[in-house]
Order: sequence, then structure tokens, then C-alpha cells
Amino acid sequence: MAGYYQCERCTACCKWPGDVNITDDEVGTIAAYLDMSQDEFISQHTRLNKNRTGLSILERPNHECIMLVDGGCKIHAVKPEQCKGFPNRWNFPNWQEVCHATWQEGEMDS
Repeated sequence: MAGYYQCERCTACCKWPGDVNITDDEVGTIAAYLDMSQDEFISQHTRLNKNRTGLSILERPNHECIMLVDGGCKIHAVKPEQCKGFPNRWNFPNWQEVCHATWQEGEMDS
């Protein structure tokens, strides 16, 4: 039977080391959501990703995403596809030990 993991918004994936890659379209969408110009958003909230192929959202020294504020995502309504895809489209080793996503029977909503 088909199934998927339903995010419970525990924020574990927001605290994992690594790149949160964002596309050019996502830069524009997130900047507009934050009421910033794209240049402001890029200079204040992004860096070149580790493989130097695009932009990634900045993280704090403890690896938390800078968009994680007061236990939730500041840009949840417009979060990047990478964030939307966790844990069904990507995950990290042993993610089940820190993530609270629950297994759901059936087809995942798009």
C-alpha cells in the first residue's frame, strides 16, 4: 500500500547541517514575502552553497536555519521546495531518530 510521511513541524530538519538550496524563483518569492528587494534578501540571508552552484539560506553557528524563529519557520508559507520535500523527497542518515513525521497511508498531496 502506498504511503508517505506527514510533517509534524518538529523543526528537526531545520537544525541539520547542510545547504538549504534556493532557486532564482524562490529568491523572488521569499524576498517579496519578507517585503525586501531580491538584492537585500540575497545579501542578508543567503550564501553561496558548498558546491558553488547556487544560493543557500544562511544558518546559525549551531546549524539551525536562520529562518527558524520562535520554534517555527519565518517563511513557512513560501518555504523552498527542498524544505517541502523532507522527508519524502530527501532525508539524511538516521533522520527517523530526530524527526517526528508520521506515516500516512495513501497518496501524498502535491
